[in-house]
Amino acid sequence: MAGRPRGVDDAVILRATAEVIGQVGPAKLTLAAVAREVGMVPGTLVQRFGSKRGLLLTLAEQSAQDARTLPKRARAEHGSALAALTAMAVDQLAPMVTPEAFANHLAFLCVDLTDPEFHQHALAIHEAQGEAIRTLLAEAVADGELTPDTNVETLTRIVRSVIAGAGLTWALDREGTLPHRLAQQLDDVLAPHLSPTSQEAT
Repeated sequence: MAGRPRGVDDAVILRATAEVIGQVGPAKLTLAAVAREVGMVPGTLVQRFGSKRGLLLTLAEQSAQDARTLPKRARAEHGSALAALTAMAVDQLAPMVTPEAFANHLAFLCVDLTDPEFHQHALAIHEAQGEAIRTLLAEAVADGELTPDTNVETLTRIVRSVIAGAGLTWALDREGTLPHRLAQQLDDVLAPHLSPTSQEAT
């Protein structure tokens, strides 16, 4: 069976890798499983990425690059900065459609925390996401969605904590869906800071 080394973009392979992580976790992920997802042979993945570790590091690096474009992409699809913020946060957790998938992606985070090479990419993602939240909140203040006295730095830290914690609490109590849970919690956090105009619109 011949592989298709030049027929499948790296982006497709990396998306498939993330899907397989959600299914089985990073420890049980194999090049063969990823290859099946994209219709290739494992040897082609070895040629491109060198090893399973090389594939996962490439995924981590690409995720860090994608994170840097978060605010621009979110605003391109939403006229409201707050709507863009919610959409961006929900999109980050979109692959975690079940508690099991959340647990498997969380296991990848554990790798990020303990392996120096992975950690540098995870830190870059963390910093980029924080800057994206800060940028969108500042735009919401400038646009009159949030009150002028909103402390953007403080609210940024709170929003980041909500995003980080929503998945864990949802995976434990399993009530509703994760996107709905996160959107509702963000609404709750932002509500005291909404301008009168924004409150009337809700």
